[in-house]
Amino acid sequence: MVAWLPLLLATLAQVGPADALTVSAAVSLTEALEDVGSAYRTAGGGAVSFNFAGSNVLSRQIVSGAPVDLFVSADDVQMDVVERAQLLVPGTRVPVVANQLVVIVGTKAPMIASIGGLTAEDFRRIAIGDPAAVPAGVYAKQYLDRVGLWSRLESKMIPTANVRAALAAVQNGSADAAIVYATDAKAVPNLRPAVIISGPDSPRIVYPAAVIKTTRRIASATRFVEFLRGPVAQAIFQRHGFVPVTGRP
Repeated sequence: MVAWLPLLLATLAQVGPADALTVSAAVSLTEALEDVGSAYRTAGGGAVSFNFAGSNVLSRQIVSGAPVDLFVSADDVQMDVVERAQLLVPGTRVPVVANQLVVIVGTKAPMIASIGGLTAEDFRRIAIGDPAAVPAGVYAKQYLDRVGLWSRLESKMIPTANVRAALAAVQNGSADAAIVYATDAKAVPNLRPAVIISGPDSPRIVYPAAVIKTTRRIASATRFVEFLRGPVAQAIFQRHGFVPVTGRP
């Protein structure tokens, strides 16, 4: 048995009943999807259990046989991994919501007016999701490459397992700044975004969802995908700082 599988099964057993729809979703969606799941149950859609982690971790789990009904990724790259393994139900892959990156700084670090401020000596450690695997880190590196700053900042970068770990590094003082999703910064009231990354060089951050072929609940999983794209769920996403795909900054 794959080493992580007993832990995943135990986690799913704790978060919902055995007949619940199992959704593996990017950790940056945690609070929003928990609220969406509650709204779905209230609307009579049934119980939903969530497995939150970095999208790269989740895609590996699914390809290795994790018992998942639905996958919501933080980027198309990790959804592509699952699709190349021929594990998506054809026609169910759709964009759900969009996000953007921000720079947050620690309480002891100075505020900055632009991303170039991170080159200052005050910023010795900058946390990002692992740019080799974690979508938020991949997006951050792509952006820094485009604006000519990656080579100047690379030595300062602290790769983390996921975007929430990057945020925690600033909270506990391990990093002077972090590049995270705007929605993650919104979830922590004592940390303010110093720079909102927007404009023509900013990455297109869209979260796709798809039903996993091994599910025994194709109909209910498809209904939940439809709910994610509907007005109730979209209003919840926007309350948590996400933006509609058509309104991506």
